[in-house]
Amino acid sequence: MKVKLYSIFIACVMLALPLAISANSNTNTVKAKNQIEYDIRQSYHEIGLSDVVNFKLYSEAYHAYATTEGRKKPLLTIIDYERPSSEKRFYVIDLNKKELLYHTYVSHGVNSGLETATQFSNVMSSRKTSLGTFLTDDTYYGSNGYSLRLDGLTEGQNDLARERYIVVHGADYVSESFIEQNGYLGRSWGCPALAPELTKEIIDLIKGGSVIYASA
Repeated sequence: MKVKLYSIFIACVMLALPLAISANSNTNTVKAKNQIEYDIRQSYHEIGLSDVVNFKLYSEAYHAYATTEGRKKPLLTIIDYERPSSEKRFYVIDLNKKELLYHTYVSHGVNSGLETATQFSNVMSSRKTSLGTFLTDDTYYGSNGYSLRLDGLTEGQNDLARERYIVVHGADYVSESFIEQNGYLGRSWGCPALAPELTKEIIDLIKGGSVIYASA
């Protein structure tokens, strides 16, 4: 009789164990999500982004950062293509130091729009900007000078970035003087191009495994 009762007890424990593990896992997931939401709000205010970056965009970018595998640096770059190119819409944030390191101009693709990017693509030779999450890789010298390779991580939106040669590079048409003459920046073939005087220092900072989040 004791053996039978013991067997029933063991069976009940074995049945309950997966439920306990599942409940614990769900609890941990909720805690992790709550922690991320707390970190988002806390860092947004600590860095002083309320008058600089839209909170919804920052939240989306932070989630992309937090869930990106392979990131090696506590840096988050945000590109806000909802803003016209005549405005500074490229942000580099150090999430460890809680500091906005760069807030500057960036171009969009020639076929994405004139002053504001309204059309986006993941298609070869479209010469349009891609949206989504990118992970920075290594650097090289090409036709646009010192450049940074990017891996697109958002399926269907930017995962052909390598094949399309979507890279960060410098361009003379990214300048305030160009904006003064034309009302907007010059445009690339889909790459996020920066002002030549900032290109190397920004690339050297964010290269090698930091997250870029581009949105519109």
